[in-house]
Amino acid sequence: MPPPSSSSPAPGDLDRMFFALADAHRRGMLELLARGGPASVSELAAPLQIALPSAVKHLAVLEQGGFVASRKAGRVRTFQIEPRGFDAMNTWLAQHKAMLHAQFDRLGDYLAQQQAEPANQGDPR
Repeated sequence: MPPPSSSSPAPGDLDRMFFALADAHRRGMLELLARGGPASVSELAAPLQIALPSAVKHLAVLEQGGFVASRKAGRVRTFQIEPRGFDAMNTWLAQHKAMLHAQFDRLGDYLAQQQAEPANQGDPR
């Protein structure tokens, strides 16, 4: 994933991000990491009641999405939150939120104009 910037993430990166967040188990893992800090695969799998192989696959998807980073010490792989993934997603959301607000503002102006016109059209001067 590219470093954070003021521009939107690439479409492929967005696809991986949304796919990573689309699963309840993966969102649960992110919540566990956010609350408790770095954790091993077994520490993340146990509270979610999922098998270790499934947890490993979910964590790989989160890593590809840019939301977690891992490091290996001996036989234990530890995962932690990766803020850059959240920053990139936040940038994309902020850009789209601004566009939507601008569209709603234009719609509000148009509707106000439409409501004012019938009052003017009813007066045959």
